[in-house]
Amino acid sequence: MSPVVNLPGLPDPAIVAKGYAHPERLVSTAWLAAHLGNPSLRLLECNEDVLLYDVEHIPGAQKLDWHIDLNDQIERDYLGREAFQQLLRRKGIDDTTTVVFYGDKNNWWATYAFWVFQLFGFDNTVILDGGRAKWIAEERPTTTEVPVFPPTQYGARERDDARIRAYFADTRAHMDAGLPMVDVRSPQEYTGEKLHMPDYPQEGTLRGGHIPGARSMPWAKAADADGTFKSADALRAIYEDELGLSANDAVITYCRIGERSSHTWFVLTWLLGFDNVRNYDGSWTEWGNAVRAPIRKGETP
Repeated sequence: MSPVVNLPGLPDPAIVAKGYAHPERLVSTAWLAAHLGNPSLRLLECNEDVLLYDVEHIPGAQKLDWHIDLNDQIERDYLGREAFQQLLRRKGIDDTTTVVFYGDKNNWWATYAFWVFQLFGFDNTVILDGGRAKWIAEERPTTTEVPVFPPTQYGARERDDARIRAYFADTRAHMDAGLPMVDVRSPQEYTGEKLHMPDYPQEGTLRGGHIPGARSMPWAKAADADGTFKSADALRAIYEDELGLSANDAVITYCRIGERSSHTWFVLTWLLGFDNVRNYDGSWTEWGNAVRAPIRKGETP
């Protein structure tokens, strides 16, 4: 894991104080406010509600639509190398720029976008701690102006899923081996009481429950009330003390389509320094619909 480069003042002292294994992967709102004019910086806002960007956004930020920009429009998969390359060229991004991701929902989709960029080995990436909500709550400047940057000649690497992405077969083998899995959905989804998140529509999963052996730890427990990530000590109490995980474990995280679990993947990998965490993005929409895939209902892992 290489360090983030190209930006002064990293790691951010405010983030270092929180005790993370890789504090260079987060920046505070104060740090970003002080560096908004840096020509090496590119801000990408990635929200669940894709209309929020048009209402207001951080000056200089560009919209990243997770539906369109990050996903193949025909096959259920992420964009390929050529499409990723064109995306970054259009956004004025190359290996000399550093991308700051932020968004709504405690940076839920921002960490998803961060994870997709990591599939292509694009490593100059950080997350704005607290995201969109904290920036606006602090009454920092916003705009409706859409910035335009000169296109680049960025050359993308081939996508390499094996290191941080788990497919169905990988997850089944992980389950059979009795290795740790973290189900980051709501408790009601985990037990099988609901087939969707509370207050969200039904999305077509045939069965409720969880993967046998998976432990429940809702993703949002990693965030404080203001949307920032909890301190390293508080996160260790959740994932190490409560769940019994250790940094040397091979861990798979999952949710419904891989978005909430990318948040927990980020926490375990970058904030706590776990070496082998993969996100099963097929998640419950795949597992809960797969013929003869074993499931378990109730609170027992």
